[in-house]
Amino acid sequence: MSSGTVQQESQTPPIKQPGWPMLFCPISQIQDREIARIRKECKQESFWYRGLPLSLGSMLVTQGLISKGIFSASARFGPYPKMAIAGVLGFAIGKMSYMGECQKKFQKIGIAPFGPQQKRQCHHACKECKAKLGSNESEDSIPSAS
Repeated sequence: MSSGTVQQESQTPPIKQPGWPMLFCPISQIQDREIARIRKECKQESFWYRGLPLSLGSMLVTQGLISKGIFSASARFGPYPKMAIAGVLGFAIGKMSYMGECQKKFQKIGIAPFGPQQKRQCHHACKECKAKLGSNESEDSIPSAS
């Protein structure tokens, strides 16, 4: 198979399936790949740079507080339940604290990352999409509830 055939196949619209967007726009495919790349980066970076360090740090601090007698160890399980809770909380706080960094990455490429309207839209960039969007809006106009 030649590269021309592969390129031609990647630009043909997919077969209409339930759940797929009504409009096909090559720009949305590029943005989908970019979004997937940024999501993957955010997951990895939030784990290594925030989640894991805060988890280990909070567990270490909790162990120190237990050994100094500020926190008491469980008679049945010892210090492990408190350390586990501290680790989980540290991990969750670390992952959430990285959300701002991820939002900045999405905004750099011009995507508002956490809005439901930003999922798989054409963004009206290509002429073909503008024409289809105009015809779909006039045919499928749904009155608002307000």
